[in-house]
Amino acid sequence: MTHLPGQRIRELLKKELRQMLRDPRMRVVIFVAPVIQLIAFGYAVNTDIKNTATYVVDLDRSYASRELIQAFASTGYFRITGTSDRSSDIASVLDRGKAIVGIEIPTDFSRELAQGRASVQVIVDGTNSNTGVVAQGYAGQIVSRYALRHAATMGGLPSGGAELRTRAWYNPQLESRVYNVPAVVGALVMLMCLLLTSLAVVREREMGTLDQLMVSPLRPQELILGKTVPVMLVGLIQITLISSVAILWFGIPMRGTIFALSLAGLAYILAGLSFGLIISTISKTQQEAFMSMFLLFMPLVILSGFFFPVSSMPRVFQWLTILNPMRHFIEIVRAVFLKGEGVVGLWPQYLALATIAAVALTLAIRRFMKTSVA
Repeated sequence: MTHLPGQRIRELLKKELRQMLRDPRMRVVIFVAPVIQLIAFGYAVNTDIKNTATYVVDLDRSYASRELIQAFASTGYFRITGTSDRSSDIASVLDRGKAIVGIEIPTDFSRELAQGRASVQVIVDGTNSNTGVVAQGYAGQIVSRYALRHAATMGGLPSGGAELRTRAWYNPQLESRVYNVPAVVGALVMLMCLLLTSLAVVREREMGTLDQLMVSPLRPQELILGKTVPVMLVGLIQITLISSVAILWFGIPMRGTIFALSLAGLAYILAGLSFGLIISTISKTQQEAFMSMFLLFMPLVILSGFFFPVSSMPRVFQWLTILNPMRHFIEIVRAVFLKGEGVVGLWPQYLALATIAAVALTLAIRRFMKTSVA
């Protein structure tokens, strides 16, 4: 009895979903591992600095200098680990790694402060450039605010002075977690799509079941649908699950719409599983597919703007990022979560993501059909 195409596809989908979810370990990998990874990344991938070890050399030893030191300690960004009255101690402490920041308050600090021309030296360990830049920024803000507050108590700002008031839009507290966690969604979903698609097809080829499917009444197009649709459904579930954890656990604001996020997720998942399908056609063993997957995954992450802004990359790599679906998805996710943007405001990213998904899926289908026939 010949089954209709819809019946064949439905039975194949049932078989693929059953095969994917029947193993308890696979269910853990699909549904539990991404949540654990999101929580780990959310706390570990943090560019904020808190309790930074700070060494102070106070040569003035006045009420004004002690007040400035307290201003540093009270913010929570700096932790005073030691004090001294010798300037050479700062270099010694930084060399031995006992402190990351050194602050030197000169002898005439209080007198020059009253005259509106005081200076403070802040020395930062530049081994970690990110920590150094952030610490310099915090130190500059603390000194500026202290000077403005002191000027106000003296009867106004110094002659020619100006008060600077800053406000961070979309992320008022400038928490790196708010910026990083939405991007983790893109990395985890891409990893799962590559993993499930590439290894699943190669596993069936090794076991010989793929050849049995090819000689069955199933058409190549139906077989491809059977391999991609279950992964697409799992990917959508993962986006929903991970986004829920980001909102409920980390308190990431969701200012956009679920529709905007889901539409981008659908195109992104298609691109990811297409890449995985291409890997499965060029790999003969699961080990080879696994290595190929990571050879592709790491450049996708690095060139996505996850860790480093795309604008700071060399021009050649900026052009390469246009071909990276993770870059466009991360831009969409961050804008939807933090800015409340919709499809209209992000149409270039949606168009690029849809184009990459369409081209990658077309290449994957042609490659898969060619290797299957061969």
